[in-house]
Amino acid sequence: MRSGYAAIIGKPNVGKSTLMNRMIGQKIAITSPKPQTTRSRIETVYTDERGQIVFLDTPGIHRAKTKLGRYMDDVAEGTLKEADVIVWLAEPVSSVGDEEAHIIELLKRIEKSGPPLIFVMNKADKLKDEKELSRLFSLYGTELSPIKRMGVSAKTGEGVEELLSEIFALLPEGPLFYDEDTVTTIPMRTLAEELIREKALRLLSDEVPHGIAVVVEEYKERPDGSIFINADIICERDSHKGMIIGKGGQMLKRIGMAARKDLEQETETKVDLRLFVKVRKGWRDDQGFIRSFGYDMRKL
Repeated sequence: MRSGYAAIIGKPNVGKSTLMNRMIGQKIAITSPKPQTTRSRIETVYTDERGQIVFLDTPGIHRAKTKLGRYMDDVAEGTLKEADVIVWLAEPVSSVGDEEAHIIELLKRIEKSGPPLIFVMNKADKLKDEKELSRLFSLYGTELSPIKRMGVSAKTGEGVEELLSEIFALLPEGPLFYDEDTVTTIPMRTLAEELIREKALRLLSDEVPHGIAVVVEEYKERPDGSIFINADIICERDSHKGMIIGKGGQMLKRIGMAARKDLEQETETKVDLRLFVKVRKGWRDDQGFIRSFGYDMRKL
């Protein structure tokens, strides 16, 4: 049996959460076509006859401009040092940009004393052949020495089983960390916040999402087995509040209906979800506000 931690890193919106969900076989980490979807470290667990992999999905690494952004980078970098294996997920590009260069510099700093690295090219289903895959790896440079380079498709599942095998081969021998039926270490309260935020990210315009957070104020199980959730969607501007609520409350209703559907699938019971919208101007640069939303700001 082999057991250990695998950290998935990459620039924002490269498909880290989609890949992790694909590997464990169900949705845990939220996904969105917009960047900066994942803000905190998400732990999921994959177990089979070979052993157990605890996946750590990190916030997308980027050059931070706000205190929240610096927190996200701090979480991502700290996660790398705890892992037994690092999975660097990239995507086909015409040239390596600033975000990718930032990741390469980070990996260079920890390469000598850090865990082994697997370099994975996402969206392999869209590539012509192995020659094109090799060209893309070369484009990212030769400054790092990964144990393995390979292509996968987080969307279709192509190459995912091979990636799992490569990760298991690099993990230390040891007992399982969690019961075999464990798929995540995330509390349901936190998962509810993540799922609500995902629906808001997907349904709102590009102007709003970076400035929103979700805080579950009340989460309780009722005697009949159903779950009651009272949550606030926090935004930075009064104009954003109007956009989140929508005309006649229709946008907020759409967010709630979509989130409730996923929550009922996760909890396998009826969910009574109540959503409210509040304005906290400049909260992404306010350490007190960020801490009150559940983020650990001690290192900033």
